[in-house]
Amino acid sequence: MAYSVGMVSLGCSKNQIDAEIMMAALQKAGYELRDDAALADVAIVNTCGFIEAAKKESIEEILELARLKKEGKIKALVVTGCMAQRYREEVMKELPEADAVCGIGANNDIAAVVEQALAGKRPQAFPEKTLLPLEGERVRSTPSYFAYLKIAEGCSNGCAYCAIPMIRGRYRSRTMESVVAEAEKLAADGARELILIAQDTTRYGQDLYGEWKLPELLRRLCKIEDLRWIRLLYCYPDAITDELLTVMAEEEKIVKYMDLPLQHCNGNVLKNMRRPGNRDELIALTAKIRAMVPGIVLRTTLITGFPGETEAEFEELCGFAREVRFERLGCFTYSQEEGTLAGEMENQVEEETKEHRMDVIMEQQMGIMQEWGEAQVGRELTVLTEGFDRYAECWFGRSAADAPDIDGKIFFTAGAKKPAYGQFVTVRITGCMDCDLMGELV
Repeated sequence: MAYSVGMVSLGCSKNQIDAEIMMAALQKAGYELRDDAALADVAIVNTCGFIEAAKKESIEEILELARLKKEGKIKALVVTGCMAQRYREEVMKELPEADAVCGIGANNDIAAVVEQALAGKRPQAFPEKTLLPLEGERVRSTPSYFAYLKIAEGCSNGCAYCAIPMIRGRYRSRTMESVVAEAEKLAADGARELILIAQDTTRYGQDLYGEWKLPELLRRLCKIEDLRWIRLLYCYPDAITDELLTVMAEEEKIVKYMDLPLQHCNGNVLKNMRRPGNRDELIALTAKIRAMVPGIVLRTTLITGFPGETEAEFEELCGFAREVRFERLGCFTYSQEEGTLAGEMENQVEEETKEHRMDVIMEQQMGIMQEWGEAQVGRELTVLTEGFDRYAECWFGRSAADAPDIDGKIFFTAGAKKPAYGQFVTVRITGCMDCDLMGELV
């Protein structure tokens, strides 16, 4: 009898790729794959352990599947991923419902782990995290027309608030040949948009080649005939070079969109975060990016309530966001994480204050994004069709200004026409509601 396996992958798109590689290994080992883990013989939770909210979500998912196991609907429950890696002893002790717990270094051995779990052996596997596969066959969980492409793993930046280096290890780039080969395969399989990810994409190649190689990699990826869009996420500000911006400006396939996680603008807060820069330098950088890549959409993330952040420093952050007017912005409250430098700092900010500051930033940003959206009225945009909303009776998709699952959507009417999912169409923008654009097919 072939057992069925289903996986719930939480957290970031990097974790999602790990899940896709594990699912391919399980399929190769003879397991039947199920989209819904609750309907499988074996449920795997690929956890996130980055911040407190992510850990809570992981635990809730495990407990829900454990309830189904108790009811006899699931035969085995396996816990993998970042939370398992970071809290191995606690997970085994506090979640006895789990039949197996393994760290990221055991991803290559997932089929053997599942087999042991089904046999009642309750395996615990925590080999070196550097054994986490950087590449491999994948069972893609994204729609056929776009795919994430992980170009590196881990991080060596050492930001004071971040647990990623202790979970994932130091920065490790894939070879350029392997990245290009996978991109060619993804394009051949129908992907028209590739989204490049790593903890820090801009430092790609430093460990292998002694220099930043992202511009060269992008040039090579742009030569893949079937690709239409190439999108960059997680570009660190101190590694944005003129060469990279020139490539972005010159290559038509690279969408004019950059995810630039700045976290703050105040020089003192950034210094305590162990990040470079200050307000003036970051304003100059964003102005330079916009000058060298006309029409670019900038996305950033900010953190409120970092230890010691004063009201004046927060006001400076608000002023910075107003001045730069990021087209896309997400804000998060600081999460105090064990084992990080910031976790041990004095002057931790009250949770209520952190939340209030986040709300202020996001309310301000919604106004900026609404104004930006209203300025798009009358323009004709290329939109990647993603689906049909039966309630609104219209189609929806994304433009170059929107990354999947992060940014907004464009809703459009098409009359008697029926665009295919994954088809690029031209939409004339007619309005903006709650920061989402509306339009009509041209």
